[in-house]
Amino acid sequence: MISQKSAQAVAKQGVKAQVVSRQRVVRCHAVAAAERPPTVKAQGPIVMNGQVLHSISQERLELVQTLGPYMESQVLPLLRDPTKSWQPSDFLPESSDPDFLDKVRELRTRTQQLPDDYLVVFVGDMITEEALPTYMAMLNTLDGVRDETGAAPTPWGRWTREWTAEENRHGDLMNKYMYLTGRVNMHAIEVTIQNLIGSGMDPKTENNPYLGFVYTSFQERATKISHGNTARHALEHGDEVLAKICGSIASDEGRHEQAYQRIMDAVYEKDPNGATLAFADMMRKQIVMPAHLMDDGEHHGKTGRNLFADFSSVAEKTGTYTAMDYADIMEHLNKRWRVAERSDLTGEACEAADYLVKMPDRIRKLAERSNARKQKNKGQTSPFAWVFDRPVELV
Repeated sequence: MISQKSAQAVAKQGVKAQVVSRQRVVRCHAVAAAERPPTVKAQGPIVMNGQVLHSISQERLELVQTLGPYMESQVLPLLRDPTKSWQPSDFLPESSDPDFLDKVRELRTRTQQLPDDYLVVFVGDMITEEALPTYMAMLNTLDGVRDETGAAPTPWGRWTREWTAEENRHGDLMNKYMYLTGRVNMHAIEVTIQNLIGSGMDPKTENNPYLGFVYTSFQERATKISHGNTARHALEHGDEVLAKICGSIASDEGRHEQAYQRIMDAVYEKDPNGATLAFADMMRKQIVMPAHLMDDGEHHGKTGRNLFADFSSVAEKTGTYTAMDYADIMEHLNKRWRVAERSDLTGEACEAADYLVKMPDRIRKLAERSNARKQKNKGQTSPFAWVFDRPVELV
């Protein structure tokens, strides 16, 4: 039971929240009506093949370029010394050991308990990790932070290369482990990886570091959640080694999440209006997953459906990554960047804050309706080339 005193405190908090919300809306509309044109002319945007490019203003570009010392003190320390980091070989049978084949047999016996839906989700995550060249290229499209030479000693250049180096271990380890299990069709997986890297990705970040670092702040947390859940599921299926692998990768993603969110912390500190507008812009576009263009060259022809959509359905069904997780991530970022509490927003940014605060609950309601509709197709399956065309439940 809640005490009378606690109830009164909760009521006061509710009233206070309503007042703050109303004040924000009133201030928002008042400032928007009187808003003057920006004093700094934007460099863009440029539109090419229907895509917006270089949308950041000169003023905001210069702001980003002042963040070098902050990167040095607050972001680069999150990286790990390679000599002290885990490496893929730490989790795999040592090929030079006399009992290597015995250890591989033990691994294969252990992984026989992994169901096909788990394998599909793990492989989809692995393919996502293996498309790392695309993600490094994406970071190097961002104005003001790209590695201009390929070996630039700037904090931004160092971050991009060393982040990539840490991430490289993930796909490397996952790929080798799956190969040793004998449970998956490596050729079909390799075709998918090559196709995905060749296709690239379109996160709609417009060469704009504000948008780019909102995207990575969200995406790294999503990846952490997915790997954390594959760790939990591996343990449930009796593979402790695979659970440790997924847990170690999730831990890396957690550090990387913190790094990108710290960058946006600094942007919010210096330019709360611009940061809020960028956050809202990316959420209106929706955060696309890095592997949204995956294609194995077979799936659509066999099923008439999109491979990434079917992989996502299996991830949703198994509880590995869901629409509810998407809403939770957005709510987390709202709290971290104090979107609902800010009194330093004006004009469009104030309206954007209201949109951001309301969106998580809207997403949850849409997800509930979608799940209710999916029940009509309960038991629907699809073959996946990754598991030798064995049928896997989508709903």
